[in-house]
Amino acid sequence: MTPMSTTLKYDANGLIAAIVQDAITGRVLMLGWMNPESLELTLNNGEVWFYSRSRQELWHKGATSGNVLRVRELRADCDSDALLIRAEPAGPTCHTGKESCFWQILDGKAIDKAIGTAETGPAAGFIDELAGIIAQRRTASPDSSYTARLFAKGRHKIAQKVGEEGLEVAMAGVAQDDDRLIDESADLIYHLLVLLNERNVSLRQVVQRLSDRHYPSNT
Repeated sequence: MTPMSTTLKYDANGLIAAIVQDAITGRVLMLGWMNPESLELTLNNGEVWFYSRSRQELWHKGATSGNVLRVRELRADCDSDALLIRAEPAGPTCHTGKESCFWQILDGKAIDKAIGTAETGPAAGFIDELAGIIAQRRTASPDSSYTARLFAKGRHKIAQKVGEEGLEVAMAGVAQDDDRLIDESADLIYHLLVLLNERNVSLRQVVQRLSDRHYPSNT
């Protein structure tokens, strides 16, 4: 990783704020502080290092837990007084075991939902939230929703629906209006999410594969 050419503005204590964002899902994971030495370690080693204000020492994020943050990209803001680190987490970032340190809302109530919802943040905005809803309905009574009934019919039926919806998208793309294409595309994405869940494949894995194809050097 090449050093940044931007001249950074550190505060009176020689520190700069660094926001860590999941490079795959877009989820904001944590806020830490860096000094020039921790930034240099981060740039040279490819994993995130911070400076602990409470302990007044350098710390390698995840060195003890194994939940390191592997750097994909590092940027400075327009004033050069804050950093954005896009990284791939090896596990939960928060010391509480949650995916992100930002899991509380202002009235003090915790956001504690299933995997793929607000707790893990967006891989593709609402699509990620929808994946979480689908996961919750996998074990629900078939009488409770269309999704639960679809799961009850099994993998072959789910795969058949994906094929049917794919054909309808293709037909809409060739011979129907934009609204029809949007509707059919939404149906295809929904049924694909159901199939992925039935196979225990996460949306994150799919997004990761797309990212790896775009950044082949990081695979």
